[in-house]
Amino acid sequence: MTTYTDKGPKPLAGKFRSFDHLRFWVGNAKQAAGFYCTRMGFSPMGYRGFETGSRRTAAYAVKQNQIVFVFEAAYEPDDEEMASHLSRHGDGVRDVAFNVEDIDAIVKVAKERGAKIVRDLWEEKDDFGTVRFATVQTYGDTLHTFVDRTNYKGHFLPGFKKQAPEVFSKLLPATDLQFIDHVVGNQPDGEMESVAKWYEKCLQFHRFWSVDDTQLHTEYSALRSIVMTNWEETVKLPINEPAPGKKKSQIQEYVEYYGGAGVQHIALNTNDIIASVKNLRARGIEFLDIPDSYYDMLKEKLKISAVKVTEDLSVLQQLKILVDYDENGYLLQIFTKNMQDRPTLFIEVIQRHNHNGFGAGNFQALFEAIELEQAKRGNL
Repeated sequence: MTTYTDKGPKPLAGKFRSFDHLRFWVGNAKQAAGFYCTRMGFSPMGYRGFETGSRRTAAYAVKQNQIVFVFEAAYEPDDEEMASHLSRHGDGVRDVAFNVEDIDAIVKVAKERGAKIVRDLWEEKDDFGTVRFATVQTYGDTLHTFVDRTNYKGHFLPGFKKQAPEVFSKLLPATDLQFIDHVVGNQPDGEMESVAKWYEKCLQFHRFWSVDDTQLHTEYSALRSIVMTNWEETVKLPINEPAPGKKKSQIQEYVEYYGGAGVQHIALNTNDIIASVKNLRARGIEFLDIPDSYYDMLKEKLKISAVKVTEDLSVLQQLKILVDYDENGYLLQIFTKNMQDRPTLFIEVIQRHNHNGFGAGNFQALFEAIELEQAKRGNL
């Protein structure tokens, strides 16, 4: 495992502040938004569709604290772009959007360094001001949209009609997910390094953390990962690729069923993972199962560690929450089963206690849990 302390040269201009929102392309936006509200604890935020003047697509924005997901689906039966995307990839993340400052400078550098501009600078207005946008292509068919809200005071974005929280949400336990911790992109074998270099060159990101297949492997499968981040280190983008193994890795399974590179999972940060996971389970979310032997080994290792986990280990074991730690602190994490029919996108819930890693110490247990699910699907 390598942690990088050298950020490299400071960006020439412009600033990536945070994740703005994630836009999903799905077969039925209304139902997808309802699923994430009911199961994950999101609340309706905004709607754009026929009633607001949008003739091509319906879009539902849902929110939980600082997390915003947008689910978009086509109206017309012959919308070739969306139909082709859904046929190849299934429901998934089309666009990872960033909240930025000085969008002109960011786009100028991206252009000069060879980024593919999907849609050049444009703006949208309403009574609350103006938002400026630009969209570039990243790995696979995934996009990054830059969103500059400097002169905007609205609820979400122009064109979206504000929605009120649904009454039933008050009857279900709150999941208290706070913000997007990181978004993971899976690549075909041999493409991880070139993608990492694209972020360095075109978006002026730097390497934050990496591991190779000597550390992340089981008897059957392995992966390599590089985490890219912006100068302020507020946006984390792990880039994964499969490594050779006896059988098919979870990364290779993703690439085959997604039809190429794409977003594999979204990590959502919480201040109280025990409460969040209890309430997510109560709402019907299914998580990967972790064997009790993992916790037996964890307890023995913690006996000789300077790090003290304040949470009750028996409760973590009951909920199947994983623990990773180093000399500075620890993190707690858990992974859902797939969020749609294809074995592609899933969600991670994470809580950090002075630990900036990504659970490398848990990959053995995680891989083995995923391999059990792969075996059930006949894909191991």
